[in-house]
Amino acid sequence: MWQVNINCSGDAWKSYGAAFKALADKYPGDCITSKKMPDGNRIMIYKIEDVSDAETFTEECQKFPGFTAYFES
Repeated sequence: MWQVNINCSGDAWKSYGAAFKALADKYPGDCITSKKMPDGNRIMIYKIEDVSDAETFTEECQKFPGFTAYFES
């Protein structure tokens, strides 16, 4: 089990939110939480079974300007 943590700014979400959702739908996993913070930033956490999927998902998320991502066990 791997947890992928993604953060992005409010502006990045406005620009790339739809593309991010399409990307997330490509990977087998569950969104544990998605929170919009008072400052407009967004925090999302996904649970993914396969380490290769978690690693690739993390790498692809980071291609969106303003998004940061990392995974952990």
